[in-house]
Amino acid sequence: MDMKKAIFNWSGGKDSSLSLYYLLNSKEYDVRYLVTSVNSKFNRISMHGVRQELLRQQAESIGIPLHMIMMPEIPTMESYNEMMEQTLKKFKQEGIEYSVFGDIFLEDLRKYREERLAQVEIKGVFPIWKIPSLTLMREFIDSGFKAVLVCVDEKVLDRSFVGRPLDDTLLKSLPSQVDPCGENGEYHSFVYDGPIFRHPIAFDFGEVVHRQYAGTDPAVHTGFWYCDLIPR
Repeated sequence: MDMKKAIFNWSGGKDSSLSLYYLLNSKEYDVRYLVTSVNSKFNRISMHGVRQELLRQQAESIGIPLHMIMMPEIPTMESYNEMMEQTLKKFKQEGIEYSVFGDIFLEDLRKYREERLAQVEIKGVFPIWKIPSLTLMREFIDSGFKAVLVCVDEKVLDRSFVGRPLDDTLLKSLPSQVDPCGENGEYHSFVYDGPIFRHPIAFDFGEVVHRQYAGTDPAVHTGFWYCDLIPR
């Protein structure tokens, strides 16, 4: 039976890694590209802040071509949707009919993705959807994946969490209101080794910095701590 042609929406973190692991083991999909939004001003993964070079090294180690969508520093929702639609149309022309995500339980986000995909006649695939977060983290660790936290939301996690390895010790130290997978945006991670990689990604820890972003309400700001990872 012919495998289904798909793109994989790759963030470089744990949910993406575990979802890709599930997908590759299923033997059902032919993943043609890893697709990642990159901040064109800083050459870093949007939101996560991981350097473009480390993203490239991940894709090379996985063995799937990387397609980067170069976004402006602060894209509007309209410009983001337009760039994504044009990108998806090009994939559709290549015969790709599926787009894979590492979402777990955010219903509104899944609905948004599926509505946007429907406009270009591409179907969404969600390999780890509705699997309990603690179950996923247990499998992530037990399967041999290695990751570090590269970004944390200061509303729920303090500076000491950024840069830490994503392991049993970290899971036990997370506050009770934090989802074990950080599905509500509490933290983001960078995966540097595991069963989907042919070799580990080597890096050194750089500086830890704080950034604030204005929300839809100018009076409301959200702060994040970032740990820079420097390619070796």
